[in-house]
Amino acid sequence: MEISTIIGLILGIVSVVVGMVLKGSPLTSLLVPAAYVIILGGLAATLFIGFPMSELKKIPQLLKMVFVKQKLMDKKEMITLFMEWASITRREGLLALESKVEEIDDAFLRGGMRMIIDGNDQDFVRDVLMEDINATEDRHKAGALIFSQAGMYAPSLGVLGAVIGLIAALSHMEDMAELALAIGAAFIATLLGIFTGYVICHPIANKLKRLSKIEIELRLMMLEGLLSIQSGVSTIAINQKLSVFLTPSERAKLKEREDGSGEQKD
Repeated sequence: MEISTIIGLILGIVSVVVGMVLKGSPLTSLLVPAAYVIILGGLAATLFIGFPMSELKKIPQLLKMVFVKQKLMDKKEMITLFMEWASITRREGLLALESKVEEIDDAFLRGGMRMIIDGNDQDFVRDVLMEDINATEDRHKAGALIFSQAGMYAPSLGVLGAVIGLIAALSHMEDMAELALAIGAAFIATLLGIFTGYVICHPIANKLKRLSKIEIELRLMMLEGLLSIQSGVSTIAINQKLSVFLTPSERAKLKEREDGSGEQKD
């Protein structure tokens, strides 16, 4: 479970509810079905108009990415793995890695390993894997754009809901009490629109972009590792090359792990 998403969502809802209570607004004022119909129905309409069905079908999968923690390889463990493979390659050759291929869970890394074992040209391997990375990045951008656009539309739909509510309120001009209630109900749509846009949709879009960046960086790291193994570089060289993808604190932890294991490097 991606705990930060859950915490953020709960904090957002609690902040609005507590704020309303502190301001003296009754929570029952949120029970305006028309506002929900306008915001949710309007959002669905704008997304259906703005995006092809093939992309909208991925919304459940995108939401799963936001709420369920991604299972990605740890960078430090990846460097250790590539150092092990580099050592095997320098001793026994690339074909010795064939037995390791089926042990790799990541499809991108497994496919790249097969390509270098098959003896493909290094430029060809780089081109194919970069095309895969670019295609993945484009798909991720399309997914994030759905929520980014929803976040942009929602506040405007809230204003639309308020206008519709105010038009309805004009029919109660003779009764000031009814007029006040109608105006209050009209602005619930604005509240829902702003909340949906700025507390839910935009943050989800931002998280999808961040998750995409992390995954793409990992794949670039895998690409550099695979090409380094294909070139026959030493374990020390591959460690130095891949360590640029780590933060200073991660590099320190990796060094501590290597010093503690007493691993011999060629």
